[in-house]
Formats: sequence, structure tokens, C-alpha cells
Amino acid sequence: MKYNPNEIEARWQKYWAENGTFHAENNSDKPKYYVLDMFPYPSGAGLHVGHPLGYIASDIYARFKRHQGFNVLHPQGYDSFGLPAEQYAIQTGQHPDKTTKENIARYREQLDKIGFSFDWSREVRTSSPDYYKWTQWIFIQLFNSWYDKDADQARDIKTLVLEFEENGNAKVNAVSDDNIPVFSANDWKSYSKEEQERILLKYRLTFLAETEVNWCPALGTVLANDEIINGVSERGGYPVIRKKMTQWSMRISAYAERLLTGLETIDWTESLKESQRNWIGKSVGASVTFKVKDSEFERNAVDYILSGDETNDHVIEVFTTRPDTIFGVTFMTLAPEHDLVAKITTPEQKKAVDAYVEATAKRSERERMADVKTISGVFTGAYAEHPFTKEAIPVWIGDYVLAGYGTGAVMAVPCGDERDYAFAKHFNIPIKNIFENVDISEEAYGSKDNVVIDNSDFLNGLDYKQATKKAIEALEELGQGKGKTNYRLRDAVFSRQRYWGEPFPVYYVNGLPQMIETQHLPIRLPEVEKYLPTEDGQPPLGNATEWAWDTKELRITNCELIDNVTIFPLELNTMPGWAGSSWYWLRYMDAHNEDEFVSDEAQNYWQNVDLYIGGSEHATGHLLYSRFWNKFLKDRGFVNQEEPFKKLINQGMILGMSALVYRVSGTNTYVSKNIKNNYETEEIHIDISLVNASDEINTEKLKGWQPQFQDAEFITENGRFFVGREVEKMSKSKYNVVNPDNICEEYGADTLRLYEMFLGPLEQAKPWNTAGITGVFGFLKKLWKLYFDENGLIVTSSPASPEALKTLHKTIKKVQEDIENFSFNTSVSSFMIAVNELTAMNCHERSVLEPLVVLISPYAPHIAEELWERLGHKESISEVPFPRFNPEYLVESNKEYPVSFNGKMRFTINLPLNLTVQEIEKIVMADERTIKQLDGKTPNKVIIVPGKIINLVG
Repeated sequence: MKYNPNEIEARWQKYWAENGTFHAENNSDKPKYYVLDMFPYPSGAGLHVGHPLGYIASDIYARFKRHQGFNVLHPQGYDSFGLPAEQYAIQTGQHPDKTTKENIARYREQLDKIGFSFDWSREVRTSSPDYYKWTQWIFIQLFNSWYDKDADQARDIKTLVLEFEENGNAKVNAVSDDNIPVFSANDWKSYSKEEQERILLKYRLTFLAETEVNWCPALGTVLANDEIINGVSERGGYPVIRKKMTQWSMRISAYAERLLTGLETIDWTESLKESQRNWIGKSVGASVTFKVKDSEFERNAVDYILSGDETNDHVIEVFTTRPDTIFGVTFMTLAPEHDLVAKITTPEQKKAVDAYVEATAKRSERERMADVKTISGVFTGAYAEHPFTKEAIPVWIGDYVLAGYGTGAVMAVPCGDERDYAFAKHFNIPIKNIFENVDISEEAYGSKDNVVIDNSDFLNGLDYKQATKKAIEALEELGQGKGKTNYRLRDAVFSRQRYWGEPFPVYYVNGLPQMIETQHLPIRLPEVEKYLPTEDGQPPLGNATEWAWDTKELRITNCELIDNVTIFPLELNTMPGWAGSSWYWLRYMDAHNEDEFVSDEAQNYWQNVDLYIGGSEHATGHLLYSRFWNKFLKDRGFVNQEEPFKKLINQGMILGMSALVYRVSGTNTYVSKNIKNNYETEEIHIDISLVNASDEINTEKLKGWQPQFQDAEFITENGRFFVGREVEKMSKSKYNVVNPDNICEEYGADTLRLYEMFLGPLEQAKPWNTAGITGVFGFLKKLWKLYFDENGLIVTSSPASPEALKTLHKTIKKVQEDIENFSFNTSVSSFMIAVNELTAMNCHERSVLEPLVVLISPYAPHIAEELWERLGHKESISEVPFPRFNPEYLVESNKEYPVSFNGKMRFTINLPLNLTVQEIEKIVMADERTIKQLDGKTPNKVIIVPGKIINLVG
């Protein structure tokens, strides 16, 4: 009987679907285990062989836990809002909903072919109104919350209003805007409703604010930092500029410390934790304010001090981790976007400053942070006053300072900071040496962290810690500083100028946001004719005709009816892609609940995710946002766990083998690989399917592949044309994608699953080589032959040999250890060794082959189900107990002894381990090989260590 994977796999995939084999229960006596994959964005390109890697690993673990008796939740869904679908809609005119559903159908077809044990009954789609109803609900909860620093948690905004009514805000210790005046209870009561709402907006966890954003004019939307590469949009490669816009933001900064400390409670890799620590960026130091001198006219520093002219009250606030170096400040640098730049720049410097600000707006924050070599800046013409010496300090702008990090301003100490030093040298700004016996020349520049301060009477001779404490105390006395802990983490911009995203449940009365009541959710996306921004620059929802909120009828109505009395405009922005992905694991727990986003019963049972597998590219985006939302929901009593993901593993990338042809620069002539060095050439990717095993292509086929090659000329090597090869990321744009459908059709899904695991350690990148897959397919055929010959089943009930049981149990031990350590590649090797050994033994005994098929089931579930059924079982193999390792079968009864003569091993002899030294010596001395070696001589000494060595010394 022949192994036919296509027939077997189709049958079992149908069986699993019809019988709901992998549906998890919310009430079970079994212990729970929750395995989750980072859910995919369904692109039109479908899956390539790199995409299933993490899914296969999580599926093996989920199946293993079922075999161990756990009630396993292993769901799947789609992150189906996003820019790609919208861009496709703009290009083709097709509604994003239509193309997204088509893409999802394609993904589902491919995922089903690979045989994953997903609980599809719990599928979620972020673009489904049934789902984003609850994303909107969470947004409303955030709006109706504030962060109480004293309680160190989010609280209902009603508690804040109550405090204002009773005591005002003098004693309120909240994460909030900085510019809130102190008011009494009577003041609060005297404010109008609008004034009260404006004040509350400064405390809410989601709020409207004018924010520096990454604006992409070509896409007509704001982009997150991780959507920008080298200053252009990741999608389309369009220029991105920095500009100020009124946006919804979220106070993730309120959770900075908890996001840091929470890392110590979860089982994540240290590299992933370090990424988050660096992103949160905790720094301990001081906040210092420098008063700005009158900058209406330009004058030198001496004139400035003598004039005593201080006709404005502008101050520059800086955060520094080294307040002890304040006497080394010789200039200040503001971010070009800083609010003060326009206010303090002198007329003489305005042109240069404006030009620099405009140029900086074209560079992304990420690009500016990465650029450590370029030194650029412009003097504003203004001066600040040193808090202690009262010296005039020139104020510059420079793009190495970011408006969103810290205060957007730095006090520059050239003798203590490498970048300040380079800036000062470049612009010929004075450098003060405040460090005792330290050479601050360029050649000797180094760390100053541990040197003694010697720069003023009250800091003289103090070490770093003592001087820092003393400097902060002195600044507090002056009222120009205080100790402070700062975080690099900034509040998250939550608005996008897109169509294909969650609508905000918000309408506006006199410019102030109002939340739509929960019972009227979801607020569904309206139909629009165009998915581009409006002609006057409004977001795409500005094209909707039905997009106003009727407060009487409590429904959406026509925009022409807006009267700002009972009918008001709705929010035109949509939520970002990370909105729906910041809580989806909770919805899987209770996917069909119409009354709650997750019930207490479901949440109390599943708690949180036990194992999460996904890409490392989400370390500082999705994983931070989802931890933030989960902590917020815990604060407000909606969930009971502080952290959403107990254990997290980043799978590595499967790399593709690209094919490259070499075009002679400025021509349409292509040259074969081995003679390309004779020409000046440029590399062009071509489809790998055009290339044979010898890296050769048929140029006629290439001409027919794309129009650019139709009239091409080729310089060959003796009539043959060879291409270059390069291992790189598998991508449609590089034409190196391998379709898993083709692998499944030719070799079967079980072969694909085993091969992807066999490629190497889960967390490492590894190249794909289709040629290697035949070996894995051959292994499965060999496995099949242990159970069947051409006439049918050949499994017997005869007792198994000790050798066969030894092979089985050493494999059980190794595979269980491998799965628990996520070393799936070595498990596949163990299977191959076991099948080879059992084949050599001609083993067909049920007592060995039955446990073997359960052992391999998590990796190759289709063949395992088939063999299990053919062995006479009626239930699915999916919950059969995992085989138990019995160490007795690995206990050796015999030992292969090396027999040495004068320390040189001459032969081996197999002896029982229970023999005495005298018995061993007797057998060895009687052996013909010993007699031959001794050649009639008697050894002076016979050294025997039982279980180890035998040595005859002459």
C-alpha cells in the first residue's frame, strides 16, 4: 500500500473541520493552555513558505499540550484593517472590504492545507463591525479615565470630577498636560461646562493635542515611526515630512515605569526585553529651567549681561542626567520644531532658521536619531541666562534634538558630551573644562562619568553622586530646577488620515469631543466614493455624505443636516492599525459575546496567553501597545491579569535564494555572471522559477517574462547565460518567493511542516532550499513502510525486541525534551534516526509503532491520524496521551569494552555488565585475539575497570 499524502491530508482536514476537533471549551476540568500566533495581515500575495514557520511551531506545541491532557486554546484571525488595502482601493476603485475578504479567503485556503489545529470557531477580523465595536468601547473607557500617580493606576474620570468639586486640583497627582493652572473647588464650580471639559481633556488617558507627526503627503496620512524607512514611507517609498497636527493621542507614558518593571515578571528573551527597556528609556536626573534674555535685537554676550534687559518671560526647560555639569554649559540647542524657536529667533537669523526648520521637516525622527555623523544647526540669535553665573548662553537649533523626546531642548556641555563637543568644535563655540585634570582635546576625549567635579565653590571636589545631589538642591533653592525621572517613551499618536480603519465613536460640539453611548456601537464605516483625502485636505471620511450624529434620533445621518444644535459632525480620522491588535487575544476567549468584550467567566478561566509566537519586528510597537492596553484594562477591573503574554518566542526568518542578472549600465544589455567584472553593471532580480539547478537561464524565456527584457541583448559564456545567487529576505518584490501550495501538492503538508522545522533552530534565520525537501518526503515514505507493504497492514502483536523498545524510549525522551525546549529541528532528526533503526531491525510490532505514531503526531498530524485509524482506533489521535518515557529500556545490560595492550586499543569485546573482575579477566585471556596479541607472553598486569576499560600491560 503506497503513501498518498494528497488523499490522506484532504480527508483528515475535512474530518477536523466537520467534527470541530480543535474547538476549545471555556468550561473544562482540564488545565488550560493558551497558544497564540501574532495574527496575519491578509495581503493579496498570499502566504509564502516563510510565513507558516511560527504557525507550525505553535501548532506542534498546541498539539503536544493536548496530548498531555490540556484544554488548549489555539485560535486564529486577521489583522484586516490597514494601509495596503486602502492603497489598492485607491488604485483599482474596489472597496477595501471586498479585497480584504478575498485575501482572507485565500489565506484561509492556504492555512487549511497546512493542517493547523486552529479553533476557527473563534476567528476574529479587526475590520468586522462585531469586533471593532469593542475596540471603540475600549477607546471610550480610555477617554473616561485618568492616571492617578498616588494610586499608580488608571481610575474613572468621575473620581477626578468629584475631587475637583470637593477640593479643586491642588492635591491631584496625575499624569496630565503640564500647563494646567491650579484651581479651587469654587473655581471649578464656576467654570462653564465647556471650560470643565477642556480641563478634563488635559487629564484623560486619550486626548486631543497638537502633535509633531510623520506626514506623508502622497499617502495623505500620518505614519508611525516603524512605517518609515530611510525617510520615506515603507509603503510606496514616498517622502515623509514632520508637521504639527491636532491628533488623538494616548498617554502610554503614564505606564512607563510599570511597562519596565513588568518585564521582570514574564518569560521573554533578554534581547526582546532590552529592546523595550531602550525604547522606554528611563533616565534619572533633573529638570532645569533657563530664562531667555530679550531677543528683539542682536548684541554680543557682554552687552547682554550689562543691559539687564529682561522684557519677556520665556524659559527653556531641559532635562539632564548630569545636573552636576551645569557649570560646563556653553550653549543650548532646541529641536527645530520647538515652540520657542519662532518666538525667540532674531530678525537677522529668521531666514536661516526658517530654511533649516523646513529642511529638517523632511527628515524622519528615526533618520535623525540614526545620523550620528552629520553636524548641522543654526544660531537663533537669542541667549539664555545661566541659573548660577547669569552668563548669556547662545541658543541654537539642531536636528539631533527631537521635539518629542524630553523637553525638546538640551543644555550643551561640550567637555562632558561627545555630540555637544563635536557641535561646539564645528561651530567654534567655547568649551569649558570643568573636570579636574582631564584633557578635553579631541584626541583625548573620553567618558567623564567617574571624575571629580571642580567647577564652583559649592561643587568643588565632590564626586559625581555628591555633586548631582548638591546641584539639584541649589537649583531648587533658585526655583529653577528639581530632581526628575524622565522616560524616552512618548504618548502614542492615535489618529490616522485613512479610510480603512476603525471609526472613532466621537462627535464634536463646539469643537469639543463627545463620546457616543456604548449602546449605539458600533459606529460603522460609511460608504465613500473616493478613498483619498478631500480637496480641502480633510481625511477620506470627509468624502462621506452620511457622517453626522443626530443626538435626538441617536443615529448617523446626512452631513447636510448638521446644525450644531442637535446634529453634529463626526470625527473624520480613523484609528491606527495597532488599535485592533492591542487586545485581540482577549476577544478569542469569548469571540461571540454580544454583551461584553470578554466575560468574567471566560477571562477567569483563560487568564492570559501562555505561549505567544511572532516576529521580533513587533518588539517596540505591538508588544508595547498591547501591554499598555492590558494594564489599563486591569486597572479598570475589566481583566484580571497585569501582563497579556507569559512566554514569548520570536521565530527567525526563512530566507529566499534570489536570482540576479547583470545589466550593463546605461544599456539594455545583460552579461553572464562569470564575466560581469569586465563591465560596469547593476543588479536586477528575476523570477527564481526561470533558473535551473546549474544557475543557468534560457534567455528566450527571460525575454517573455517581462516587457523590459523583450528587446534585450545578452553577452553569454560560450552560448550559456548564468545568473548570480543571493540569500536574502523572501519577498514578492525580489521574485524569490516559494509558494507553500506547490510544496503541499507535490510532497504533502506533513513534509512541508517537518522540513520547515528541520531547517534549523526556530529563532534563527535560515535559507530555504527546495532541493532538501525530498529527503524529508523520503523519510515519511520510510515511516509508512514500517506499517504497510504492498499488500496492506503488517503490524503485529508480537513482543518487541529490547533493541526496538530502546529506540522507542530514547526517542520519546529526546522528543519531549525538544518540544519543551522549542528545539523542533532536533526532534525531526530523532524521528529519522528512530525510523532508520527500526527499519534495520525489521520492527513491525504494535507496542513500538503505536506510541511512535503518537510521538510524531504534533509534527506530521495527517499521516499520524491515518496510521492511528488503520491501527484500529476510531477516535482522533489529537488527544491520545503522549507516550511515557520508561528509563528501564535504556539501562544497558552489556558493555562494549575496549581491550588495550600497553595502552593501545586493539579490539573490543561485548560483555555483560554484571560480571566480576575475575570473570572478565578469564574471558579476555581466553579470547583468540588476546592470545594472538600476547604471542605466548604473559602480561605483567591486567587492569580492569568494570564498565569502562580493559588494559593488559606487558
